[in-house]
Amino acid sequence: MADLDVAHPGRGNKLGWHFIVLMSRQGKIRLSEFFSSYSEAEKRRIIRDIAGEVLPRAPKMCNIIEKGEYKFVYRRYASLYFVAGVPQGMNELIVLEQIHLFVEALDGYFNSVCELDLVFSLHKSLMILFEMFIGGMLCESNKREVLKSIVEAEELVEEMTKPGEDTAAQLDDGLSYQEQFQLGRKPGRRGHAAGAGSGGGGPR
Repeated sequence: MADLDVAHPGRGNKLGWHFIVLMSRQGKIRLSEFFSSYSEAEKRRIIRDIAGEVLPRAPKMCNIIEKGEYKFVYRRYASLYFVAGVPQGMNELIVLEQIHLFVEALDGYFNSVCELDLVFSLHKSLMILFEMFIGGMLCESNKREVLKSIVEAEELVEEMTKPGEDTAAQLDDGLSYQEQFQLGRKPGRRGHAAGAGSGGGGPR
């Protein structure tokens, strides 16, 4: 495990998050974003570790779990666990505060965020995450500025969207295949949306 940083030079982020995973008590992934370089097998292992080690923990147990090259730092809000994977040397109290800032921004946008907001508006949650964090590092901590930028982006998309077009799909343009899959969208469908009929559509 100690040699993984050498094997993966792109994983040299020592100051920010390696990844963030939002998982329900039932083990359902509601949002996941990896800021450092991980193979698909490593990502699956991380998800399994979160489900196996974070979810069963009692409420009064420590919010930090050491995992060799990184550690899990998590907070639970209602039915959701917000789990950040961070370098060993990163201050855990700062990470807990950063998670809370992200939750406050989600609360500000959704007016008290709940699990269903993440299910049906994943693209909005990712927009907020990307507005706050770049490469896993917190770059904007003012939630008013974050929400202002999101609203401006939505207004711009609405101005550019033709009648009958899917505004949400326009906002999803920067998402990866995995994130589009989480949204229930078929990657690349925008290029042939006109002939998709009822096969496209929003989240399921």
